[in-house]
Amino acid sequence: MKILIGSDHGGYFLKEDLKGFLKELGHEVIDYGAYSAEPCDYPDIAFLVSKDLLAGKGDRAILVCGTGIGMCIAANKVKGIRAALCHDVFSARASREHNNANVLTLGERVIGKGLAREIVRSWLGAEFTGGRHQRRVEKIVEFEQDGSQKT
Repeated sequence: MKILIGSDHGGYFLKEDLKGFLKELGHEVIDYGAYSAEPCDYPDIAFLVSKDLLAGKGDRAILVCGTGIGMCIAANKVKGIRAALCHDVFSARASREHNNANVLTLGERVIGKGLAREIVRSWLGAEFTGGRHQRRVEKIVEFEQDGSQKT
C-alpha cells in the first residue's frame, strides 16, 4: 500500500518513527513534511496530503500533529476526505470498518510510539464493511456535494 504521511512540528518525531514502521510493514511511504521540528502550519500539510490522496497519489494517508485535532479538522475541510482522529486501536479499526476513513490523524503529545504503531497497524489492516454503514457514508458524501440532507 502507498501511504502519504505528513506532520507539523508537533508531530514530527512520531511521524519519523511511523515512517520506519510503515516501511517495515512493507508499505511505500511518501513524506510531505515537516522535515524538522521547526514551527510550521498544520493546515498547509493537511491540505496538501489530502488533495494528493484524492488525486490518487496514495492509497491512504496519516497526519500527525501535537493532538491530532488540528490535522483532523483541516483534512476534513477537503471534499472527499474522511479523516478520523484515533487514540485507541478499537476506534482506528471502526473508523475504517464503519466510516471508510481514508485519513488517520494522531497526536504525538497524546499517545506514545508503541500505541501509535498498534493504531496504525489496526487501521491499515481494516477494510470498510459496507452494509448498513454504506448508506450512512453515502449520506455524508451527498451532503458534502450539494449541502442538502436526504432521508
